[in-house]
Amino acid sequence: MPFCSQPAETNTLDLMHVHAAPTGKASRVLWISMAATLVYVGVTLVAGWRAHSLALLSEAGHNASDFLALALSFVAVYFQSRPADDRKTFGYQRAGVLAAFLNASTLLLISIWIGFEAVHRLSAPVAVEPRLMMIVAAAGVVMNGVIAALLWGVARDVNLRSAFIHMAGDTLSTAAVIAGGAGILLTGQNWIDPVLSLVIAALILWSSLDIVRETLNILLEGTPRGLTLGRMRERMQSLEGVLNVHDLHVWSLGSQSRALACHVTIDDIPPSESNCILLKLQEMARHEFQVHHTTIQFEHAGCEVLEGCVVSMDEMTAHGDHDHHDHRGHHHHAH
Repeated sequence: MPFCSQPAETNTLDLMHVHAAPTGKASRVLWISMAATLVYVGVTLVAGWRAHSLALLSEAGHNASDFLALALSFVAVYFQSRPADDRKTFGYQRAGVLAAFLNASTLLLISIWIGFEAVHRLSAPVAVEPRLMMIVAAAGVVMNGVIAALLWGVARDVNLRSAFIHMAGDTLSTAAVIAGGAGILLTGQNWIDPVLSLVIAALILWSSLDIVRETLNILLEGTPRGLTLGRMRERMQSLEGVLNVHDLHVWSLGSQSRALACHVTIDDIPPSESNCILLKLQEMARHEFQVHHTTIQFEHAGCEVLEGCVVSMDEMTAHGDHDHHDHRGHHHHAH
């Protein structure tokens, strides 16, 4: 096997040099969103108090939860932008994942509360003031719609995507307030409002469950979504020089970065030749499976695979210590 040098465009970095993607634009969008939401909360509180409207006061409370969700996302973006250090060698990528999980969890609770409230109002209709309701809700649709559009432009990870779903859900629910107000104004039927609320609650519930599932999988270090471990092992073992791949682990560092660790059995060859196999494995992981951090341990003897690589003392004695050694792959990160 010929010696294989590392291509010039491939950067091998230690995990200590993990950096999050630039977040300046996301921070500005979140700042604007928080300021606009806080103003709208004040407007709906005043309007609801003057009109004695429970619907508008509830809308103020709902948007107050939006403000907290946006603030949580902003804090997460700040932490994600911090570089890795001696104490946090993977950086703070999971701050955004944790924020998304908390955001989605609060949305689940909000949707359940809206559902209960809607069912209660179906059994005991509440008279509303549709005109004022529609005016304030129209302002809310414009504000929430603009915020959702801004967030959509920067929602590249699960944290900002959860914030987008939060605001998009609010845009729909506020639009439903307008539609409900128009329906009540034309027909005088107050049941229109809770029925629309049930539909919106179902949409929010469905979107939130998807975020909760994705973030829980990352936090529990499950196999990344869309990646099949068996398929990855087959592709790695199909490379020339690879005899066996075992103790294979793939997990997500954040919503956009993945890591891999495994043991690879190869023939007893010089390190200069095994380096070619290492580079091919890293290239495959990066381009076919979007895994940029790889820790690959080469072995020159068969292992009994349980929860790792175990070699009996008899085997070590029979073959000699020199028959079972390894070359450790670099922690490899490509931006």
